[in-house]
Amino acid sequence: MAAPGGMGGLTAAYHDAFHLNVMNPASLPHLRSTAFEIGTYAQYTQLKSGDDTDNIWGGNIGYLALGFPLKNRVNEALDRSQSPWDFGMSLSLVPFTQVAYDVTVRDIDEDGFKVATNTLKGDGGTYRLQWGNGLKYKGFSAGATLGYNFGKLINNRRVEFDSLAHSFNTEFLDELSVSGLTWNLGLMYTHDFKERNNDGTMVPSGKRLIFGVYGHSAQQINTNTSNLYVRSNVRSYSPNPVIDTFSNVRDFEQKMTLPAEFTLGLTYQELNKLRIGLEYSLGSWSQYENPAKPETLSNNSRFAVGIEYLPDATSYNSYSKKMYYRAGFFTGTDPRSVSGEQLSHSGISFGLGFPIIMPRQQLSFFDISLELGQFGVKDILQENYAKLTLGFTLNDNSWFFKRKFN
Repeated sequence: MAAPGGMGGLTAAYHDAFHLNVMNPASLPHLRSTAFEIGTYAQYTQLKSGDDTDNIWGGNIGYLALGFPLKNRVNEALDRSQSPWDFGMSLSLVPFTQVAYDVTVRDIDEDGFKVATNTLKGDGGTYRLQWGNGLKYKGFSAGATLGYNFGKLINNRRVEFDSLAHSFNTEFLDELSVSGLTWNLGLMYTHDFKERNNDGTMVPSGKRLIFGVYGHSAQQINTNTSNLYVRSNVRSYSPNPVIDTFSNVRDFEQKMTLPAEFTLGLTYQELNKLRIGLEYSLGSWSQYENPAKPETLSNNSRFAVGIEYLPDATSYNSYSKKMYYRAGFFTGTDPRSVSGEQLSHSGISFGLGFPIIMPRQQLSFFDISLELGQFGVKDILQENYAKLTLGFTLNDNSWFFKRKFN
């Protein structure tokens, strides 16, 4: 949903004529062709806590996005007129949070007879449907994104005392639904370096420097919570089962406060050859408030660097020279903490971009990337993972094309 995978997740100062960046809406007017993108991923994770380890496979659709310029460059070429103004728009659907776990923990007393089983399950997720718009005047561009957040999270915990024949089992079921609008603003400035041609005229050299920033202040969305807490002795040998409900709340509406966040970046680019970027993100998650599920979070930050290299875009006898080679690194902190220590997250990434020539010589892309990372707190709870991402970009330059008949 941002720069093609493999560049450490750069978003702030990235714009491209054929790839979408829905994170910074100021990139949209730089599109030169309609782009439809879909991203999918598969992830292998090893969880480690003390001497206990577990291996998990997962995967999902990462995002769906459609972006297009509101002006057609072919029209300008045919009309022999070029305006300093450009406009772009996008629609995208992005997973925001995901919950998926199924854990069973058995506690055994020192005497070895008293046994309790804790079963924890989580399911659901929240999503963001975004509408972005951007405009550009010469080297300056700005944009805004309006997003609608929706989804539902379900958490369930069941406690059973296996060794006690007439004990009560306890079950806690919590459901949290969210809905509401959020917004995001972005700015970019592209400085094109110039050089003198044979006629002594200053013309763009193909080298440029891009500065970008995007973010938002604290904002609120709606929450709707329900919970059901019960105790029961429903067992096969209980002739008269007892069910005791000690909490039953339905559709309790409140407000959740999402914190202010911003990301800024700088990119050096040589057109059709090289791109090097770095960026820094900061989130004020200590401002986070959710009365439905109170949590104490900390401010987080993230630093990333990335590089993209294209050997020869015009090569006609070597496809490998027309491929994009990418690499990146990132490190930062997570708002959450374990045992009083804030979680950290770092990793490296590698990627390849495969250009595909479509009918009418239109250019599309297949992008693949591999991310190797580490997340958590060392010696307490640590996650090592390998994430493979596949991205497909289909381009079409016939949108908004004015056909003329003689």
